Amino acid sequence: MPTPFAPQVSICLVAVPEVAAGVLYGFRDVFSFVGVGWEMLTGWPEGGRRMAVRVVAEDRTPFHNSAGVLIAPELAFDEVPRADVVIVGDFAIGWSDETRGRWPAAAAWLRQQHAKGALVCSVCTGSLMLAEAGLLDGEEATCHWASADLIRRRYPAVKLRPERVLVPAGAGHRLVTAGGSSSWNDLALYLVARFCGEDEARRIAKLFLFGDRSAGQLPFAARVRPRQHQDAAVAAAQVWIAENYACDNPVSEMTRVSGLTSRTFKRRFRAATGYAPLDYAQSLRIEEAKQMLETGDAAIDAVAEEAGYAEPAAFRRVFKRATGISPLQYRQRFRRVAAE
Repeated sequence: MPTPFAPQVSICLVAVPEVAAGVLYGFRDVFSFVGVGWEMLTGWPEGGRRMAVRVVAEDRTPFHNSAGVLIAPELAFDEVPRADVVIVGDFAIGWSDETRGRWPAAAAWLRQQHAKGALVCSVCTGSLMLAEAGLLDGEEATCHWASADLIRRRYPAVKLRPERVLVPAGAGHRLVTAGGSSSWNDLALYLVARFCGEDEARRIAKLFLFGDRSAGQLPFAARVRPRQHQDAAVAAAQVWIAENYACDNPVSEMTRVSGLTSRTFKRRFRAATGYAPLDYAQSLRIEEAKQMLETGDAAIDAVAEEAGYAEPAAFRRVFKRATGISPLQYRQRFRRVAAE
């Protein structure tokens, strides 16, 4: 059983009237699921909540943002001694809007938090606040492409890289800027991987369908934890196949272990687990293959053999039927999650 992780990573989301509610509360929802969401939706145990996330502002007074959405700060700036991570979301700001001197309290608090060791991040036009705070002077940074000229004119000390989606910078990479509004997904996964590990980042990507969704939902799907039942013969077969999923003729071997006739075993196995025996064995093989593709560098044919497929072509066919994409595409997608 995994043990709880402590202390939790403290994350503060900066709220000002220009902030977009979708990104602000998107971050809040995603980080609230880190360490608990996988178990909630699949049944596989995790170690407990990993991140403590709060919306912070100059004071706790609720206000409406520029789109009319009610924002309710949970903490005031002066109530936060030190955060591990501070994030400035995207702003509704036009190309002619003045930003110099616009957020004095927030800019001062950002400088203070960064000086205390916090990792300070921004999304999209939120880079303007980091630039206004002077944190990006002499550093590489990115922003929404439409804001690039504005930043160049008003904050020329920033080394702008608008072609990049994510730019870690500064000593210890304690400054991280993300590009357009939707790149908050990339920043969220980067932070989860950085503080909670690559495996958790991949789980969060699958839970929230972060990444290319052109192939549908199957690439993100995972095997749900088998339901509990009281059939001892079926349970014995499940225990055995969990360690021997790569064997030849898995259904025959599970039947042998169960001590039942073939017909009775298949009927009772489906009644107990909801799976046909062969589908159950295939699901174990595919999940193992996914793990190898996500975390290792073995050739696809070697992954196929390790997962129990003598014919690589058969493996590719079964894998694509289960996930909607090829093994290579799967590796490219979920190996990339932690690197972004």
